[in-house]
Amino acid sequence: MAVDLSPIDESLLATIANLHGMPKGAYNIRKNGKLVTRNSSANIEICTKEDQPGIDIFVKDGTRGETCYIPVIVTEAGVKDLVYNTFHIGDDCDVSIVAGCGIHNECEEQSEHDGIHTFHIGKNSRVKYVEAHYGEGDPDGVRILNPVTKVYMAENSFCDMELSQLGGVSSSNRETEAYLEAGAKMVVTEKLMTHGNQTVVSNQLFELNGDDSSVQVVSRSVAKDDSSQVFAPLVVGKAACRGHVQCDSIIMGNGRVKSVPAIEADHEDAILFHEAAIGKIAGEQLIKLQTLGLTPEEAEAEILEDFLS
Repeated sequence: MAVDLSPIDESLLATIANLHGMPKGAYNIRKNGKLVTRNSSANIEICTKEDQPGIDIFVKDGTRGETCYIPVIVTEAGVKDLVYNTFHIGDDCDVSIVAGCGIHNECEEQSEHDGIHTFHIGKNSRVKYVEAHYGEGDPDGVRILNPVTKVYMAENSFCDMELSQLGGVSSSNRETEAYLEAGAKMVVTEKLMTHGNQTVVSNQLFELNGDDSSVQVVSRSVAKDDSSQVFAPLVVGKAACRGHVQCDSIIMGNGRVKSVPAIEADHEDAILFHEAAIGKIAGEQLIKLQTLGLTPEEAEAEILEDFLS
């Protein structure tokens, strides 16, 4: 299917989903609140919801080695896009899902995308989920992204989530919840970059409900200029389980970061840990890179890229 995409569209898709042209297999591409193009594969079916805006993605039992792309782009000011996307992952699957939203706004009028994603992951299945958010355009343009992610994991399933905000987002309220049954394991990595007067709040809840379930949560962020960030991850152990939360942040300029990692044990065999660190770039790191020929700006960029990689 031929799809007419502007250079801005193509640039946004490359940034948030590493897409260069139409992908193979299953995909659903949305622009300015409307469907651009969609394709289902033999094992992954994408259907429009009948009761609310959004899609249902059905992955057949035993599906392996496939990737489903569902990126969203917004290139018009004044757009407020809301979608409810539900992923039904069968048993014994091994699949990847690439989502994310890119907003290009060239005026002060607000543009917003709110994506509510719900995952039902079947027994013994493995899911890799990558979601990137990005904004660009007029420095005074208002770009709002409010992602909600809910994950329900059946026995012995595995989920690896990479959630990132690459910059240019005026404000973001991020909500992440996960509920793990026996033997389910989850790894969550969240990476955030803010600058100017941008704000971000990230609330996370992980319930370990089954024996031998586990979660590892890593949050890394950089707050520049006058931007502010709040992290509030909570791991609740309700069985013989393991949980670890690690929050690391770099402050630059007048940036502000509040980190509130929390753990709650409701079972005597729950083993839970949390840690948090906030600080600035070490001066010796900058000096070392500058002695190798980098300018101060290049040295700073190199350190931040390595920190968020």
